[in-house]
Amino acid sequence: MSASKSASGRPPSFQYHKIKEAGASASTLHCEDIPLTSLADRFGTPLYVYSASSIRQRYRAFEHAFRRQRHTVCYSVKANSSLAILRLLAGMGAGFDVVSGGELERVLQAGRRLARKVVFSGVGKTAEEMRAALQAGILLFNVESESELGLLAECAARLNKHARISLRVNPDVPARTHPHISTGLHQHKFGVPLSQARNLYAQAAGLKALRVAGVSMHIGSQITRVGPFADAMRRIVRLIQQLRADGLPIHYLDAGGGLGIAYSNSSPPPATVSDYAGALLRPLSKLDVHLLLEPGRWLVGPAGILLTRVLYRKSTTSRTFVVVDAAMNDLLRPSLYDAYHEIVPVQPASCETELVDVVGPVCETGDFLARNRGLPFVPEGGLLAVLDAGAYGMALSSNYNTRPRAAEVLVDGSAAKLIRRRETMADLLRCEK
Repeated sequence: MSASKSASGRPPSFQYHKIKEAGASASTLHCEDIPLTSLADRFGTPLYVYSASSIRQRYRAFEHAFRRQRHTVCYSVKANSSLAILRLLAGMGAGFDVVSGGELERVLQAGRRLARKVVFSGVGKTAEEMRAALQAGILLFNVESESELGLLAECAARLNKHARISLRVNPDVPARTHPHISTGLHQHKFGVPLSQARNLYAQAAGLKALRVAGVSMHIGSQITRVGPFADAMRRIVRLIQQLRADGLPIHYLDAGGGLGIAYSNSSPPPATVSDYAGALLRPLSKLDVHLLLEPGRWLVGPAGILLTRVLYRKSTTSRTFVVVDAAMNDLLRPSLYDAYHEIVPVQPASCETELVDVVGPVCETGDFLARNRGLPFVPEGGLLAVLDAGAYGMALSSNYNTRPRAAEVLVDGSAAKLIRRRETMADLLRCEK
């Protein structure tokens, strides 16, 4: 029995193996070589558990898919900003896509020299963030408005530096994903309209403190078909050809990220990374550029799970509730996006399923991890694993209801390292007066 759904293309980092407990053999979910029961006993719950080998495998697959094109994989830090994961990816040669000064500082904490592979995206960069990025010597600013262009030029001039820039161009391509994570249409706040791009590039070229170096796009997240990527790329390639005809040196094309993963076996399988590479590279066949790629979810999503313990079981006339110690403050995606995460028992005791709501302790009806879900019976005190929680799990967590955030563990073979300790009440109250 596999919890990794390897048939859908995910690496088998989370598998069931037989272990002996109290003289009996039990099928227990493992992360690599370690049973999740031992991690729960050692580190408590709720607990985020990540597989280092899964991240490495997926990064190598991404690199291999684009091997025939000059490129840099700039991991999207917002997906999971753990310092340990940033260091792991940096060690494999990754660059980084950041969207805030805080994310930039995390990358610099992972290694000061990594700034040379950082692209800074985001629609609301402040002057303070710009100055920090300029002082660090980042690779590229993805500028999203005329006003931002002027402020960046001013900040760079005052520091006697030159800022390399791309304009994030909105190609007006529907991504066919959840509306909250679609970014490539005219009604979205991101980027500049394609029709305005050439004029803004001409304006940027006239600002002495700026160096026009590329074009950027990003049409959304959790996109499972490659058609939107290909459509957007064709439009951006035509723009680059026009800009070069205008005399502008366009060296970089930032294709953004957005490739989706399979959260469920019942849905059609998403496009593979090879399909994705083909969709991006075909329009580039005659264009000499350095391609920047910003995968986030695809690299780390399937590499993580949220481990949670059943506190109570309760039934009403119409529902059975499984109350667990993880809540919407630990994993917001189900409440925010009505997102589906498969949930499996760590030690399945029965093949028969029951229809339940898996809910947390937070005082909100919207605090749920799954609704009307068929699950094998798990008793009070039993453990559940919420799969594919490596992206936008811990990164979106909060202290709502004054709940300390979960601990995080990185597993590498038979070794487990605590990479973030569980917060304490002292941590939560430290900044208050």
